[in-house]
Parts: sequence; C-alpha cells; structure tokens
Amino acid sequence: MKDQPFDAAQDLADAPRVGGAQRPKDAATLILTRGGDRPEVLMGRRAPGHVFMASKWVFPGGRIDRSDFTAAATGDLRSDVARRLEGELQARRARALALTAVRETFEETGLILGRPAPSASIAGPWREYRQAGALPDLSVLSYIARAITPPGRTRRFDARFFMAPAEALLNPEPTAGSGELDEIAWLPLDEARALDLPAITRFVLGELAERLEHPNRPLPFVRMVRGRHTVEHRD
Repeated sequence: MKDQPFDAAQDLADAPRVGGAQRPKDAATLILTRGGDRPEVLMGRRAPGHVFMASKWVFPGGRIDRSDFTAAATGDLRSDVARRLEGELQARRARALALTAVRETFEETGLILGRPAPSASIAGPWREYRQAGALPDLSVLSYIARAITPPGRTRRFDARFFMAPAEALLNPEPTAGSGELDEIAWLPLDEARALDLPAITRFVLGELAERLEHPNRPLPFVRMVRGRHTVEHRD
C-alpha cells in the first residue's frame, strides 16, 4: 500500500490563478467502476466551451443543490461512510452530498445508481430521475477522497469523491446526458491515466487503484495550506 503523489505544478496549469477570494462550494463526484482483472472506470470529457477544466477528462459530478437535502432515497449510507463524512460536516449535509453525486451522474451520463421504484412526478432537478422509476441507493457508496480547489481559481469546490460498483446501476451504458460531457466512456485504469486529466483526477485515479487492492486505506484530503499543496490522510 502506498500514498499517491500530487502534481502541484500540473494543478496550477489546469486552473491558473486569477485572483479574488471565492469560498469553495460543496460538490460531489461519483467514480463508477466495473470489471475484475482489468478494472474499468467511467469518465467523460468536458466540453471545450467550459470556463473551468475545458476539454479535460473527469468523473461525473457537480455542486450541491437545495433539492439534494430533501430528495428521497432507499438505503442509508454505510456506517463507515457516514462516520467519515460526519467527521467533516453535519449528517444532513453528508447525506445531501451523497445524493449530489448520484444526481449529477444521472444528469451528465444518464446512468441511474439506484433501485427500481414507482415513477413519481416531482418538480426540480430530481424530476427526470424519479420519472425514470428509481430511488437512489446510498448504501452502495464508498467515500474515498476529498479535495478543495486552491484559492484564486475561477471556480472553487470542496469536493467529496464517492465510489460505487457498476452492478448497482439500473442501466449499464451511458447516454448523452446533459451535454456537459461531450464524450463518455468506460476505460481501463491504465488507458484513463493516459488521457488529458486534471491533476486532482489523476491523483484520485491512483488512489482508486490502490483502494481496489486495499479498501480500508486512509482517506486522502488534498488542499492548499500556507501556499503549499498538502495531502493529509485520515482514518
């Protein structure tokens, strides 16, 4: 078991400093995996028109929404996941962030992480997901990393990275989604590492590879402290 290095120089190149004092916004990412001897991961390429990380390959994810605090779900977060998240924030917000990861993945890829449920007609960002006849299943999520975008970037996020197996999906193949990702693919880990990736995505891919071998490894927290990138590991 080894700790993953973080490429601070690449991180600066990904999103150069522009000044200003933005507070990081809570966000969540979902890393979907499948396969055995040669695991694959779902990734998408951000459309070139984006201000932040244009044309980079990333995991699906995005900012928390008010609707995530009240969205219905089936299955609670596992006790180890809840413990780690609730060491950082309130239980209600921890649950909402897990739901953010599920919702954003559906919006960007069309993939439904959940269980079949009666179709429901509701308003807001969860409308299409619920109309598809599903409820999110939080019990399949693992919490594997946290990262805060350094100060001075055009966008800043306090991102939690969740992982789930493809077997928990109701539909195994992605669709076009919202268009935020202009290409979506299942990729072996070695092929994924060869793509044009943000530094944090490359770091988390390395962490994912280690975690598939050592599921109980400490959780890395990547952030900038006193002008330097740090990686702190938490049990």
